[in-house]
Amino acid sequence: MSKNFHLITGCSSGGKSTLLAALAVLGHHVVPEAGRRIVAAEQAGTGNALPWGDMHAFARKAILLAKEDLEKARGHVGPVFFDRGVIDAAVALEHAGGPSCDDTLGSVPDYNKRVILAPPWPEIFVQDSARKHGFAAATEEYHRIKTRLIALGYEVCLLPKADVDRRVAHVLRMLACL
Repeated sequence: MSKNFHLITGCSSGGKSTLLAALAVLGHHVVPEAGRRIVAAEQAGTGNALPWGDMHAFARKAILLAKEDLEKARGHVGPVFFDRGVIDAAVALEHAGGPSCDDTLGSVPDYNKRVILAPPWPEIFVQDSARKHGFAAATEEYHRIKTRLIALGYEVCLLPKADVDRRVAHVLRMLACL
């Protein structure tokens, strides 16, 4: 596992992208969520590889893009923060009836052993054009991801339900302890 590759994952609309944007403002290298990039590209064109259209196609594209993101980040010096990652996509594919996460992932992805997990937080949950599922579905997804991370040997570190400045401070304190 790479000490410098930090996965931030968890519940949809749990504040991950907001946290990552704040880390980027501080000069940290951030990799945006593959799923959001795919949804934007599919909606801009005529594709149907959308979570609510063809989950298999969406998850497969997310797996490929997340693996590309990992490869591209290998040359970066210093911490790299990933907004979701290949594990999320593998969990989604398995849940949609695709191959098991173990078959999809092969070996354990190269993230730091400590994974930052945004818990379900109904007070900030919102749906939008790229997130059409509800809070219950997001919570179920969160539990699937958490279970898989633990099974893969990652240490799950919950992100506090706090404003973005406190969340940034929490993440940076965690980095200092590695």
